[in-house]
This record gives sequence, C-alpha cells and structure tokens, in this order.
Amino acid sequence: MNDRLMMENYLLLLKANTEVYVHGTLESSNVENRKILKEGLDNTLTSQADIFNKMEEYNYYNVSNVNASDIRKKLNEINN
Repeated sequence: MNDRLMMENYLLLLKANTEVYVHGTLESSNVENRKILKEGLDNTLTSQADIFNKMEEYNYYNVSNVNASDIRKKLNEINN
C-alpha cells in the first residue's frame, strides 16, 4: 500500500468518525459525555485538517478555485 492510498483511507476514516462524534455530541443529554464527545470531535477535525494539508503538500489532493460565474451558471441550471 502506498502513502497516498494510506492517507486517503485515513482521511475517509476521519470523516466517518466526525459523523459519529457530531451526532453523539448533538444527542447527548449528559454534560460530561457531551464534553468528551466534543473533545473527540475537535481532535478528529484537527487530524483531518493535518492529513488534508499534508496530502495537498504532496500533491495527492488538488484543490482549485471555482469562478463565481461558474457557480452562478450552475445555480441557474439547477433552478431552471
């Protein structure tokens, strides 16, 4: 398994963990449990950002800006 594949898999795992932490935090009626879940969420989001930044640094994950005109065009297509 190469580095890119491992990082992609880790990123997907972190995204799945984020969903669990978000729902757990929202649904928790116990203040202490909510605090623990929120801490897990914060840690997971930090890890996700770190992995994303490293993938972008290695050109494993390329992000490009979208022109405002392209967004308006797509919104018009959706609305019509």
